[in-house]
Amino acid sequence: MKVSVILAHPYNKSLNNAIAATVAQRLKENNHTVYFHDLYAEGFNPLITPDELISDNSRDELVIKHTREIREAEGLVIVHPNWWGQPPAILKGWVDRVLRQGIAYDFPEGDNGGGLPVGLLNVQAGIVFNTSNTPQEREDSVFGDPLENIWKECIFGFCGIHTYERRMYRVVADSTDEERKTWLEDAASLINKYFPKI
Repeated sequence: MKVSVILAHPYNKSLNNAIAATVAQRLKENNHTVYFHDLYAEGFNPLITPDELISDNSRDELVIKHTREIREAEGLVIVHPNWWGQPPAILKGWVDRVLRQGIAYDFPEGDNGGGLPVGLLNVQAGIVFNTSNTPQEREDSVFGDPLENIWKECIFGFCGIHTYERRMYRVVADSTDEERKTWLEDAASLINKYFPKI
């Protein structure tokens, strides 16, 4: 399978980077083709231009590359921290510019965009890995875990990705080396579940 792995974290020694590297390595060990993108390292521009918004076409070579790959992808793995209950801005910009109408979703003929979308992606399974410094009880009871709804319904569901799982590793700030090792092992195990060796 062709699997896109999208990493959004600015620090190259972060747990997020370690998760993404573990994911990519396990996918390769399982004989899958990996499209790996570290958005910060690539200098991905999250700002959509007025012309791009109106035309649904981009002249940005990096956006064109990402768009081509997401059309081919049979799996999608997203790795990012929980910032204010949202993905980092660079990843939101990736969603805006890459998962756009005509690429990741569309509407039936005659629908001006107010109806139900038709997902266009060929992704068989989508996985999201998050890190957080918010304890789970507070995340659930106070904030309602907004990242779950953003990825499961607002993005993946919109684009036709219905096989979905998400992991949140926490609390990162005071985690031990052993906890981090366990999280990386869990990430590799989840990849094995959805993208087994071929």
